[in-house]
Amino acid sequence: MDPHRTPDIRQIPLFRDLTPQEAARAQEIAIRRHFAKKSVVFREGDPKAAVFFIEEGIVKTSKTDEDGQERIVSLLQSGDMFPHTGFFNQTPYPATAVTLTDARLLAIPVRAFERLITAMPSIAAKVIDVMGAKIRELQQKLQDVTGHNVNGRIVSFLIGLADRHGEVRGSTVRIQLPITNQELASAIGTSRETVNRLLNTLKKQGIVEHNRSEMNILNLDGLKEWAARDFS
Repeated sequence: MDPHRTPDIRQIPLFRDLTPQEAARAQEIAIRRHFAKKSVVFREGDPKAAVFFIEEGIVKTSKTDEDGQERIVSLLQSGDMFPHTGFFNQTPYPATAVTLTDARLLAIPVRAFERLITAMPSIAAKVIDVMGAKIRELQQKLQDVTGHNVNGRIVSFLIGLADRHGEVRGSTVRIQLPITNQELASAIGTSRETVNRLLNTLKKQGIVEHNRSEMNILNLDGLKEWAARDFS
């Protein structure tokens, strides 16, 4: 990461179609911030001060349930915006955001972002699209929880990781995501032991390799076939 490079707001999808004048206006209120790996960007319940956009890196958002257990809400990557709610009210941050890698973020103070949305209908429309996509993602998660057994949910989550974060290298899909088995379990709503057992089974079948820094899906078609069998 180059800490001295001037941010280009139009590298963020939400701002990609702005005119040079509009981009300059948005860039004036954007503050670049750098976070080391495992840094807290904000905590659930903190007063909402800014909206963040990821220039580079991966950010995990999570909530704490009634038993004090972490439940991962989203794994966000370059170009993503967070949080996705509460732009025009005083509600606090709805989740905790932590960097899984070194990250470079653009922060726009929430009131300035509200004024930007009001002044630029094209941005408002894109914010609505982003929020709609988030609702669809949450609906899919709900469907996975209610319609699949636990192994099915795990495999579905792995396929989603491959689609969103994967890099195709020949016949392998590499997911460079430093996520532990406990974090996988938290994202799916199961135990680490269940995740361990399934990953070991998939490893023995030559479908998946996994360590603390990345996951390699060696046979994506095999994983999808395994998922179809398990979902039935």
